[in-house]
Amino acid sequence: MSIQVCNDRSLASITSLPSGVSGSSLVLLSTQTASSSATIDFTSNIDSTYKEYVFKFFNIHAATDGAEFQFNLSADSGSNYNVTKTTTMFYAYQTESGSSTGLSYDTNLDLAQSTSDQIIMENLGNNNDENGSGVLHLFDPSSTTFIKHFMSRGMRNGSADYSVDYSMAGYGNTTSAIDAIRFKMSSGNIDAGTIKMYGVV
Repeated sequence: MSIQVCNDRSLASITSLPSGVSGSSLVLLSTQTASSSATIDFTSNIDSTYKEYVFKFFNIHAATDGAEFQFNLSADSGSNYNVTKTTTMFYAYQTESGSSTGLSYDTNLDLAQSTSDQIIMENLGNNNDENGSGVLHLFDPSSTTFIKHFMSRGMRNGSADYSVDYSMAGYGNTTSAIDAIRFKMSSGNIDAGTIKMYGVV
């Protein structure tokens, strides 16, 4: 295979990948928009069609101040969201002035063989200038051989003019097929926000 050399002036002119190089694309499967919603559930189209599903969330806003944005998985089409999970999570933050920064691993944010909801972002405020956005990846949910891996990246801004970046990874400790996912707040409703579900080709 020949090597194709590009620079920042030629990238815009590329219309296809060289032979032997493949890429992935996202297929939009569902869009849900919150309006004082207790939960946002995706209970269809999570099956063996795709090996990876991506959930992008935009401008998630809490109705209750200080709530956590969370998710859980279901192996029975959404009748129960109680898959046992083990996760790890850390976050970094910085204020607009740059006077306060940090990087932290917090055991209060992760799970160890628990059926509880997993936090994606914590301490979301209910002021108009406080919301969060990000993405969650779910890998091979229809497998009945292996456990189910997932990871997320979330960002929120705080009322004290600071940015927080959350990274989480873990697995659902089940060989049953995962066929539904639920997003919710730890308290109160999801006041506003949009979540889009994609299959990865």
